[in-house]
Amino acid sequence: MSGAGPLVSTDWLAAHLSEPNIRVADASWYLPAALRNARAEFESAHIPGAVFFDIDALSDQKTTLPHMLPDPVAFSSGVRKLGIGDNHVVVFYDGSGIYSAARGWWMMRAMGHAKTAVLDGGFPKWKREGRAVESTSDRPPTIGRRHFTIKPDARILRDFESIRRNLESKSEQVVDARSPARFRGEEAEPRPGVQPGHIPGSINVYYAEMLTSEGTMRAASDLRRLFHERGVDIERPIVTSCGSGVTAALVLLALEVAGAKETAVYDGSWSEWGARQDAPIATGP
Repeated sequence: MSGAGPLVSTDWLAAHLSEPNIRVADASWYLPAALRNARAEFESAHIPGAVFFDIDALSDQKTTLPHMLPDPVAFSSGVRKLGIGDNHVVVFYDGSGIYSAARGWWMMRAMGHAKTAVLDGGFPKWKREGRAVESTSDRPPTIGRRHFTIKPDARILRDFESIRRNLESKSEQVVDARSPARFRGEEAEPRPGVQPGHIPGSINVYYAEMLTSEGTMRAASDLRRLFHERGVDIERPIVTSCGSGVTAALVLLALEVAGAKETAVYDGSWSEWGARQDAPIATGP
């Protein structure tokens, strides 16, 4: 990545877009209430040469939990069909600024592909700056399959049992990216059968606070200050959680920008924890 880090600027991407080892991926995903069709928007307009990284299609199809990591073989097959190979630097973006792109970035890293980044400001910033876009009707995709090697990285992934054990050991801080009202249990959860509340002992840092009004990531110093004010020690291990693992990845991205070194995502997040009868639940602050 030539020192680009987990975030790259629109200037950086524009300067490197034509390089053969760069692959751009639109990982846009929206909640149903947004009334947006991510794939249709991609087909209408996207960064030149981009492929559509469907985080639901590339997820585990054998569980009712939303967009969980799939088994390595299925993920490798899906990624190869997108023309992404071992030598590619994959830059993810989305149509919100920074939102679901972070999930795509984390998925690739969880499967062992470290050469990946998120476009700061995403497609909205790219378009505001008047940069080139194309549609699938302008240039139908010609994607050649590439060899993609899976090397799962368990260090950045947590499951239900590891979070339950952590209730006793408290070896890792758990940061919940949902809104304060959902964290406190004051709002009904959007998914049927999921109780309101939060994992006991977790810390609420709302994902939207990671971003500027322009949809870009806040400066590293601002992020460090924010996490410190909320009682998060970035020198200690941190696991992020949210509703379904999307904004948890965004907060993990922000933590890494801030300088955190030991981070992971609880993949099942509240969709799993809140639906389990054997999971303790806290409410209030």
